[in-house]
Amino acid sequence: MVDTAKDWSPETYGRFRGLRLRPALDLLAQLDGLPEGDVVDLGCGNGAVAADLRARFCVGGARRLIGVDSSPAMVAEAEATGLYDLLEAADAADWAPRAAPALIFSNAALHWLPDHARLMPRLARLVAPGGLLAVQMPRQYGAPSHRFLRDIAGAMFPDRFTTADWRSPVMAAGEYWRLLSPLGQVEAWETEYVQRLDPSPDGHPVRRFTESTAMRPFLARLDGDEAKRFVAAYEEALASAYPALEDGAVLFPFKRVFFTLRV
Repeated sequence: MVDTAKDWSPETYGRFRGLRLRPALDLLAQLDGLPEGDVVDLGCGNGAVAADLRARFCVGGARRLIGVDSSPAMVAEAEATGLYDLLEAADAADWAPRAAPALIFSNAALHWLPDHARLMPRLARLVAPGGLLAVQMPRQYGAPSHRFLRDIAGAMFPDRFTTADWRSPVMAAGEYWRLLSPLGQVEAWETEYVQRLDPSPDGHPVRRFTESTAMRPFLARLDGDEAKRFVAAYEEALASAYPALEDGAVLFPFKRVFFTLRV
């Protein structure tokens, strides 16, 4: 059951919609030649990619577009688009389709789940013969934007946060290739996007970017005063790692990993 008090905020997440959508479109551009079957937007969020998936693969009712997400708030936003034939509230870790889909497309969602050595082959085996599993995930965990979250939380609140056993849930592109190549034809790659974040009157632009995603698990375990102190320390560190340009904007390199598997 989802704790709605800690549910995703579609409004906050959508603040950088263009930057978050570009990797999805880059992944979509690599896909073609689907067999019969549904198109599944796994971890669909607020439906940001729905229009592009529908235009590419579901014109004229050729296929159903199905959205799957564990967040009630995001599912409600996705439903409001009117672009999905079916929406399911489910966790990608144990979700299974009613019939084998032609495409499982997942944009910036599966990095929240552990044990990719088990998860990705499981998803691949759900796809119809000749179909595709297509995945994009952030691989930003070693960058200052994400490393500072772990380091500062561990230093300020060692009773609740430890990095002793921490390891990135997202592997390198080559590791996904080796994992999935026995199951079909794999393409895997990584891209670092140099993102320009506009000035923000409400804090460092990188903090504004991460507060709707990477910061969420940390803030969820802090009370109001603790969160303020944590954010202040994080902002101070970010100012050093991502200095402002003359206009107050910052450059924010962001690495993402992609793979496609035709089964």
